[in-house]
Amino acid sequence: MKEPARILVVGGGYVGMYTALRLQRKLKRELRHGAVQVIVVDPEPYMTYQPFLPEAAAGSISPRHVVVPLRRVLGDCQVIIGEATAIHHGKRTATIRTLASEEEGTGSIEVHYDELVLAPGSVSRTLPVPGLAETGIGFKTVEEAIGLRNHVLEQLDIASSTRDPDVRDSALTFVFVGGGYAGVEALGELEDMARYAVRYYHNIAPEDLKWILVEATNRILPEVGEEMGTYAVRELRSRNIDVRLETRLDSCQDRIAVLSDGSRFPTRTLVWTAGVKPSPILAATDLPLNDRGRLTCTAALQVDGVEHAWAAGDAASVPDRTAAEPGAVCAPNAQHAVRQAKVLAENLLASLDGRPLTDYEHKYVGSVASLGLHRGVAHLYGRKAKGYPAWFMHRVYHLSRVPTFNRKARVLAEWILSGLFKREIVSLGSLENPRAEFKLAADTGRHPEAS
Repeated sequence: MKEPARILVVGGGYVGMYTALRLQRKLKRELRHGAVQVIVVDPEPYMTYQPFLPEAAAGSISPRHVVVPLRRVLGDCQVIIGEATAIHHGKRTATIRTLASEEEGTGSIEVHYDELVLAPGSVSRTLPVPGLAETGIGFKTVEEAIGLRNHVLEQLDIASSTRDPDVRDSALTFVFVGGGYAGVEALGELEDMARYAVRYYHNIAPEDLKWILVEATNRILPEVGEEMGTYAVRELRSRNIDVRLETRLDSCQDRIAVLSDGSRFPTRTLVWTAGVKPSPILAATDLPLNDRGRLTCTAALQVDGVEHAWAAGDAASVPDRTAAEPGAVCAPNAQHAVRQAKVLAENLLASLDGRPLTDYEHKYVGSVASLGLHRGVAHLYGRKAKGYPAWFMHRVYHLSRVPTFNRKARVLAEWILSGLFKREIVSLGSLENPRAEFKLAADTGRHPEAS
């Protein structure tokens, strides 16, 4: 029997999931009859819709509704939960470490393929700041978002129950580094949530909270334009948020954030959102990379000079055909990634059929950003908005973009319910160590609450 054609998709994010979804729709008959296999590899069994992470952190959206289960959406594809550790395109093989690798003791598995779609996305870009690796909190995954929510609420509990003014001050000081989408939206939503939560603490007032945003450049939210970025700074400062432009984090050892302007802030919360870098798997391939570690691609989303290899999204350097300046590449954002996935899937199918390929071309339409409940900035299709209209545009835009009707309906229902009822401000930090109580009971022979 003839071996089925294997299409390996590395990454289950925007590009990976949408590419596999389109291939599944176009190759439905072939997949059902075993003539083609589409294999999707990702460390997590879900795709995360990252624009909703700030609202998940603030409790406006359930964490389950921010993610899309890959197995449910890609029912005709083979989903492997594991991490690609090396790719040898010359041999058409990928080395994958699965969840069972350690249990079996057999090491990683090798997957052979005919066509490769490399879309592993990006990871947080850290700098050699003393203390950052030990104390910093990222904001790229749903686990980090919920962990940060629990952490902020726990700091309020610490501040409320301590008599030490130094401990109280550091617990109520929250430092965010990075003035892009992730940093500004996370800070805006969590500040909103914490200000609401302190009404239930008898000894904490909203003005006791200290929020600091540190940005190395002279503006925040560059994607929405200079005017809207300036408005965002004014809006945040009107809420007593300390926005420090052209400032860097020099160190954060011993729970003290030291800034380049000489300021020192004792803090138990340091959130790092200062950019991303391509996934480390790219360095473990034999494919061409540019000076920033991203795959060099053509406008047709093929890896430049390599047959049967495709890439898009954060991991790929794709020429921007709509830009005025020569040599410009598409920004690594969701707006491009979703549209690139569609073109990539169509071009992959066209190459298999011997048809001509289509170049990717999309003019950036603008951006929207939330600054907290009923506050936002937007610059879409040349039109600018701020305040409530921009916040409403932010919700409408992302509701229309979140995958599957199921998720759209659930998110909309949660927004309606959150408008009718009070916020939930419960910390579930114990979820991060669920066996702690059982281990304590097993060690002592009694329930920890027993006296």
